[in-house]
Amino acid sequence: MTVEDDPFNKALHTPNQEEKPANMTLKEWEKLQLLKKLREQKAGPFEPGINALDRQTKKCRDCGSLEIDFKWDEELKCQVCAACKEKFPDKYSLLTKTEAKEDYLLTDPELKDPELLPHIKKPNPHKATWNDMMLYLRFQIEEYAFSDRKWGSPEALDAEFEKRQTDMKRRKDAKFRSKLNDLKRRTRVDAHKRMRAGVDGGNFGDTIHGGKHEHEWGRPVENPETGTTVKTCVDCGMEVEELEF
Repeated sequence: MTVEDDPFNKALHTPNQEEKPANMTLKEWEKLQLLKKLREQKAGPFEPGINALDRQTKKCRDCGSLEIDFKWDEELKCQVCAACKEKFPDKYSLLTKTEAKEDYLLTDPELKDPELLPHIKKPNPHKATWNDMMLYLRFQIEEYAFSDRKWGSPEALDAEFEKRQTDMKRRKDAKFRSKLNDLKRRTRVDAHKRMRAGVDGGNFGDTIHGGKHEHEWGRPVENPETGTTVKTCVDCGMEVEELEF
């Protein structure tokens, strides 16, 4: 039985349940895991002490508050309090690795460098067995993407995005034209073969056995070699290929 079978069974979805000591109860084990989580987040009893007289004490970069998020300070190199995170959601929202690549055209090596772009890791919410999510601060991503080290400005990023979209469309159109020309060539060859063999009914509306024939097409089947869809008439056996736009 898995977590999906019984999501309300705590014994199933307790983290590292297989490592629980035999002499420890489930309640004690859950308490231990909670303390571990608080320690990692530097929250609760593990939150660093604050000394208002200490000039070295870190403060919120926006309002100067001493109540900063210590986990963000450690992992994202950003000193900000919870109130400012809510006040400036566009600035302090978290972006996934995919969003950073698609929206700001950043590369994997850049996003994997913690010195260049700090990030935090969280378990993937879609599936526990998938790799952890890498989350980035929006303002840090934008500062790097719009700097001279990358694109230089938002306008330059937009221009590069448009260029890539144009190149992608050109490659897609060229691929389609190539497939279309190949389809036309094979169609002409098949028609020539049918004509030399004296086979009737090779085209729509051809006469078969003295009467007007209407093709009854069967289920379309994709040809994995050509990428086209093939339909066969259930009466005369004629085959036609289609290209999807």
